[in-house]
Amino acid sequence: MKKPQAKKMDIAFFASSLVSAYWNGAATYYRGIVRALAERGHRVRFFEPDAFGRQQHRDMDDPDWAEVIVYPGEGDENALRMVEQARGADLVVKASGVGVFDALLEKAVLDLQGPGTRVVFWDVDAPATLDRLQADAGDPFHALVPRYDMVLTYGGGEPVVQAYRRTGARECVPIYNALDPSTHHPVGPDPRFEADLGFLGNRLPDREARVDAFFLRAASLLPDRRFLLGGSGWGDKAMPSNVRHVGHVYTADHNAFNRTPMAVLNVSRDSMARYGFSPATRVFEAAGSAACLITDAWEGIERFLEPGSEVLVAQGGDEVAAHVEALDETTARRVGEAALRRVLAEHTYAHRAAQLEALLEGADTAEALEVSP
Repeated sequence: MKKPQAKKMDIAFFASSLVSAYWNGAATYYRGIVRALAERGHRVRFFEPDAFGRQQHRDMDDPDWAEVIVYPGEGDENALRMVEQARGADLVVKASGVGVFDALLEKAVLDLQGPGTRVVFWDVDAPATLDRLQADAGDPFHALVPRYDMVLTYGGGEPVVQAYRRTGARECVPIYNALDPSTHHPVGPDPRFEADLGFLGNRLPDREARVDAFFLRAASLLPDRRFLLGGSGWGDKAMPSNVRHVGHVYTADHNAFNRTPMAVLNVSRDSMARYGFSPATRVFEAAGSAACLITDAWEGIERFLEPGSEVLVAQGGDEVAAHVEALDETTARRVGEAALRRVLAEHTYAHRAAQLEALLEGADTAEALEVSP
């Protein structure tokens, strides 16, 4: 269902970083959403703090489709000054996981609400936020959730929606991860990334055990196969001898990393796997590169890719190893190309931007999810 383009909006984002993917797993998501909104005629200002070395590890220049405003990562007054700059915007977004000033910004942006300004909380890690709230009845965010005009999430499906409603959210709608075909697409193989199975992800406390179970376990079962690990934080990790660690992989190399190995693996973090309906950005990055993707099992995968034909699903490292052992180049290419066709047809950021517009214009969730760009 196509709709006329919505009124052009002035949108202010408060989030981690648009220009750096360094320790910033949401970078691909932000870039895809913001670019798609800009292509639909909206003005976007993206406020990001200079924190965690992200500005020193930029992987893109300031884009022409958004105004990037970098502010100091210390001093509450700097964050509050940025909030004041956003006054008068049609839509103000406070994203989760900025990393600094989160509690301050969660409250401060609500002061911008008014007849012409809607303020939304955009949760890029809803399972973690909800677990945090459940564990701490005194968390100040409990009182703030009902004040936001809407809560958006990049995953979680009905379990997350219902959990946010129980927390008092007026409305909660998933705007799922997706593909930006201009940045993630098929490329030729790169000898740096040759392997039978690749995995790309930073070392995080609630992911490491699952990486052990799905990736390193599979490597130990297939000592004659080559395994490739990309991402930060793994340097001192004990690994089987057939695992090669290449460290942080910049966004410009993601296509080659995904396309070169015979297959690539997605491993969800604990909380995302538990809630389901939470495809990580790497799912769409891999599909966009026409990679053969093996993913850990989680509820809702079939909403995005068809198991067996567009993605291979594994319950643990033994099944990952079985998939790798059974794969040949022809089968891997067929699965990857089927995934690419599916995401181009249904799961691009142009689709997500159109869905967001429909929501802001008053469409109900089911109607919005059917909107095409």
